[in-house]
Amino acid sequence: MGKFNRGANTNLLHMISDCLMMVISFFVATIFARIPFMESFHLYGPICVVFMLIFMMANKDARMYNVTTFFYVDRTFNKVTKSFLTSAIPTAMIILVYVDRHEADWYFYGAYAAFAYFLLLESAFIMRFVATHSKFNAPRVLLVGDIERLEKFKTYLFKSNTSVKLIGYVSLEETEDKRYLGNVSALEEILLEHNIGQVYLMHRKDDDIDIQPYIDICLEMGVSIRVIMSLYKAHGAQRYVSSVGTYPVITYHKVCLNESSKFAKRIIDLVGSIVGIVLFSPIMLVTAIAIKLDSKGPVLFKQQRAGLNGRPFMMYKFRSMCVDAEELKEKLREQNEVKDGMMFKIKDDPRITKVGKFIRKTSIDELPQFFNVFLGNMSLVGTRPPTMDEVAKYERFHWRRMSIKPGITGLWQISGRSQITDFDHVVELDTEYIDKWSIWYDFEIMIKTVFSMLRRKGAY
Repeated sequence: MGKFNRGANTNLLHMISDCLMMVISFFVATIFARIPFMESFHLYGPICVVFMLIFMMANKDARMYNVTTFFYVDRTFNKVTKSFLTSAIPTAMIILVYVDRHEADWYFYGAYAAFAYFLLLESAFIMRFVATHSKFNAPRVLLVGDIERLEKFKTYLFKSNTSVKLIGYVSLEETEDKRYLGNVSALEEILLEHNIGQVYLMHRKDDDIDIQPYIDICLEMGVSIRVIMSLYKAHGAQRYVSSVGTYPVITYHKVCLNESSKFAKRIIDLVGSIVGIVLFSPIMLVTAIAIKLDSKGPVLFKQQRAGLNGRPFMMYKFRSMCVDAEELKEKLREQNEVKDGMMFKIKDDPRITKVGKFIRKTSIDELPQFFNVFLGNMSLVGTRPPTMDEVAKYERFHWRRMSIKPGITGLWQISGRSQITDFDHVVELDTEYIDKWSIWYDFEIMIKTVFSMLRRKGAY
């Protein structure tokens, strides 16, 4: 299993919730046993840490932290109880054998165990509720195959804690059935129309159709595809095998599915955006005043851009051009320096204002994008966010660069930026970043971005 796959099916939020519940139990038990906090922490802290570690290992062994494990009330109750006893009995033995016993020991431990058991059960049921009701960050999913076969699979999928937004079904054969969004021959158009992030494709040996081309379409576009039952070529994509109910599922993907890594990236983005907003707020205030004094029009330039899987979002920048810049763009299109017109770049763009030229050169115009990062539309490091008219010209393999969130900076930023006039080179840099991605790689790019800004490299 590749580095992108480690923890791909792990419910990190459930693990964090269990840790939090056990910490809360410790504080409540301290109050209940009327023991000073520092004394309680010194005497019982290590024991509670042992309890926590044993419980979480037992829960992980019982697949309670696996998002594909079926959720049944009785099974959940039994598994949490078993994990609880597996951790409670050894820690009670530690107190019995190694701790200088007095009445407070058992008051504390009894209270801790009771509260922990109740809260850990609550944690399991809360996580189930979150998985089934919170669709904020759930991938938009297509089910491809025979709808009668897929109904049973869908039941298994929703019985697990896998969080998905089911958009609809796609048939493997020509059909007039209105229950389908269309036929698999139009898969590319359906993926684009519905901003799909993942596809589940059910294929059996008796299906007289070669699905390899549709796997290729998904992978070229950066859409993760989960093939149910059969093994097919992945063309360099990473893969892992899991199961949903009685169905074995092989997932092919070229983006990171490791939930812990994605969670860490989001935390870094959140903290980084807050620090950026606070740190650069004086510069943003001065810039806003300068823009207002320099030319008529709003301080901020708002434009719809294509984000994760092509989903549109409103991107913010400081206005660096005259107010009728979009209208003038058509007249200047013949001067575009980017081949094939896939992006729009002119070295001495007459639409740029005096202040605009300075804030572009210093990248100050991009500071409002910290708000986009805070809102979750963008990341600190990612791919270049394209305009909607650029996306309309994309070929299939271009779509893979949008399989992750766009970023304030990225490989394109530290590799020449505006000096790059070949759009295919931009795509190469973006896909290289996706393939090499790691938390440390993000930090490396951010550090290089600072040096590029200080040298004012590649900006105009």
